[in-house]
Amino acid sequence: MIIHNCIQGTSEWLEIRAGIPTASAFDMILTPGGKPSKSAERYLYTLLAERLMGHPITEHVSMWMRRGSEEERNAVAFYELQCDQDTTPIGFLTNDDGTIGASPDRFVGEHGMLEIKVPSEYIHLEYLMQTGSAYENYKVQVQGQLLVAEDRQWTDVLSWHPELPPALIRIERDEKFLALLRPAVEAFSRVLEEQWRLCVSRGWVSEKPQESHVKTASDLMKEVLIEVSKK
Repeated sequence: MIIHNCIQGTSEWLEIRAGIPTASAFDMILTPGGKPSKSAERYLYTLLAERLMGHPITEHVSMWMRRGSEEERNAVAFYELQCDQDTTPIGFLTNDDGTIGASPDRFVGEHGMLEIKVPSEYIHLEYLMQTGSAYENYKVQVQGQLLVAEDRQWTDVLSWHPELPPALIRIERDEKFLALLRPAVEAFSRVLEEQWRLCVSRGWVSEKPQESHVKTASDLMKEVLIEVSKK
């Protein structure tokens, strides 16, 4: 695991994570149910576009994203006081090869991580009552973070709302699910690199061509689906 020291949300952070699969979007590779996602090819071409442009695709900053940034400091203060823990901010994590990444909000001690959510009221109530699909929706992201941060064993997910009681749940490392996620992400990364070499060979980027005969993205994605389905 490599820790990149930067501040989340800054242009530096956006540039570091551009063009590589990240835990927040691993559900576009594998669903929470452990099945291949139908969004994988779209995600593949999104990452290729970022590589070709040399910068991340600009996304709309929603009201919830702005509120999340504003409230994160209060959420961290609550967590540290409530759990009697010191936390360490994280910029961006990658595996040793730099082929996948993750941005958990904080390290907790030597074994844990903290992920802060500032969702809409109804989703926060799902967290608070531990009902609905709120945690299932973030399952792939959290397990993806634990995949990248291999020495971490759990993630505390804190759902925070300034006018409602906080909701805190600990999600342990799920080796059974990781046994599905790991090969799916690795296969996707191989496809991404194959397609990047195809872009290079066509002269779309200023790098030395590495391969002249490359399968199409559709053929390669079919191989990913077959490989994952065998698990």
